Amino acid sequence: MTNTFDKVAAFSLKLDPQDIPQSTREAAALMLLDTLGITIASGPMEAGRIGRETAAALYGAGDPDISARMMFDGRRVSMAGAAYAAATQTDNLDGHDGYNPSKGHIGVVVIPALAALAETVPDFSGPEALATITVGYEVAGRAGISLHDTVSDYHTSGAWNALGVAAMAARLRGQTPEQLRQSMGIAEYHGPRSQMMREIANPTMLHDGSGWGAMVGMSSAVLAEMGFTGAPAITIEEDRVAQHWADLGQFWQMEHQYVKPYPVCRWAHAAIDAVRALMLEHKITADDIASLQVNTFNEAACLFQSMPNDTSSAQYSLPFAVATMALYGRIGVEHITGDGLNDTSVAGFLGKITVSEAQIHSERFPQYRYSDVEVTLINGQTLASSDVHARGGPESPMSHEEVVGKFMEFATPTVGQTRAEAIRDACFALMQPDSRFSDLGQHLYDPPGS
Repeated sequence: MTNTFDKVAAFSLKLDPQDIPQSTREAAALMLLDTLGITIASGPMEAGRIGRETAAALYGAGDPDISARMMFDGRRVSMAGAAYAAATQTDNLDGHDGYNPSKGHIGVVVIPALAALAETVPDFSGPEALATITVGYEVAGRAGISLHDTVSDYHTSGAWNALGVAAMAARLRGQTPEQLRQSMGIAEYHGPRSQMMREIANPTMLHDGSGWGAMVGMSSAVLAEMGFTGAPAITIEEDRVAQHWADLGQFWQMEHQYVKPYPVCRWAHAAIDAVRALMLEHKITADDIASLQVNTFNEAACLFQSMPNDTSSAQYSLPFAVATMALYGRIGVEHITGDGLNDTSVAGFLGKITVSEAQIHSERFPQYRYSDVEVTLINGQTLASSDVHARGGPESPMSHEEVVGKFMEFATPTVGQTRAEAIRDACFALMQPDSRFSDLGQHLYDPPGS
């Protein structure tokens, strides 16, 4: 057992909520709210429905002590099944947070894991809930960076965010350091090392592998409690990655997540924002545009190019997202589902868009997500943007009010104004010393309309 693991175990199991900076706790509450908005909005979507039905069919709990209600559904399954269902659901509406250095997503498993774990342990305080969220983000983010730094393939988030889930489970379920060590080793070994660029080339409901990341993290925790062994997790214990854990408890990755203004792949956001800014600055409409050239980094240039015929492809199509923004000035759930997939105006505009890789943008990925655009108008005038970085991260943050507004926009159509407001208020109330997780939890399990 290395000194690095000792550090991770002490942080995961013993971190005092009061030792977390106020700004970090505020970020945890805000990311909790943002993720819940996506979990709620994705509930009626086909992938979410299938995820919940699969959990009910395959992942029921034989032991009531490790069972949990599924979020916004109410049926009881195993805690691994509940985490899987909510993470799969959330993952398939690509509006949840992410972290540039890890090239992936954390909240998509952390929030489902918290909701599932809360069903298996006695009620805990609001500050403890935020501390557990923070542990999940800090551990998962560093595991992601470590894995990307030591392997050649570009894998999905489920490959490493499972370790954050394992750390959360160990904390709330009172595991020993040795149980945590085995759990993390199991989670890393079984984490889905799925190929991200394969999903980019052929978008499906597989998405970013986070449903399985949540499942693996929870299953690993239970296996370790029962005595199953699997250590070490080399993303923590190998000497090559020690540098990535050196600032644990000092630099708070929790405060550096990005929030997505639009429910599509983050790689498309810089181009969307560049087009949006040009159109607002020059007061032009989609009808004024003759052609539109997008210059972006390689991974973004690989996104789906044609008119999508399903929600998965719509969320991974840069031209579709840019066309939607140009035509409607926003991108909402209605644009990537249902009739939005048969929008003849968007389909017609796609022919005006060309996407190319720009080496300067590729060199700055993954730390940054830059693009620039050139718009040629019907009158022959050419407009060019500067290099634009995607909004929502530390480089160009959304305001607190914008994030709250996003939550209300996404949550209200599914659960209604009253319940959405109650969830919003309960998330921020968790920062109060006398709050309990159940103050929020009472709103998280019943199906919409109940």
